Amino acid sequence: MGSEGPSTPITTVHVTGFKKFHGVSENPTETTVNNLTEYMKKKGLPKGLIIGSCSILDTAGQGALVPLYQRLQTAISSKDSESSNSNKIIWLHFGVNSGATRFAIEKQAANEANFRCPDEMGWKPQKVPIVPSDGGISRTRETSFPVVEITQALAKKGYDVMMSDDAGRFVCNYVYYHSLRFAEQNGIKSLFVHVPLFMTINEETQMQFAASLLEVLASIC
Repeated sequence: MGSEGPSTPITTVHVTGFKKFHGVSENPTETTVNNLTEYMKKKGLPKGLIIGSCSILDTAGQGALVPLYQRLQTAISSKDSESSNSNKIIWLHFGVNSGATRFAIEKQAANEANFRCPDEMGWKPQKVPIVPSDGGISRTRETSFPVVEITQALAKKGYDVMMSDDAGRFVCNYVYYHSLRFAEQNGIKSLFVHVPLFMTINEETQMQFAASLLEVLASIC
């Protein structure tokens, strides 16, 4: 039979950030996600939660999809190989909103690619469905996470944070829509968080916010 797994259900979180893009030469999510594993080693991970991977995606619609789906599929394959069905998987995506002054927990993504500028691979779709088989551009997909509860918990910890129902129509929304679709099909959870630039909220505060967010997610899973 082999050894039995731990009695405490384990939640594995896979985290993504983005590289630079037009108008943002240094993306804070690249720094935060690259440093998150080491930061949490020092701070201590919440009980029952482990970081499965931290990945940086190209800020390009099609360019982000291949590595995104590879990581998504790897996570599912790893879960299927575990003896315990209690293991849960979270996909946590960070993106920057250069005009924002606070953190935003994104409730949903729209099935619309309408890029205000070309992405890092030169693609600039205009009002087209992200997944045509899902229907038109008015279609949305919502996260299964309790966004209001998460937002309130983070606000109580002292962060300037809001709930958002509009993730834009650029690469962040593009990736989130694909992630939510994959999550629904595979029984996992996905969440996207927009952060400001470091000049608006400094790096240390953003690292603390990421750690606090992991604590909140661990408590509600």
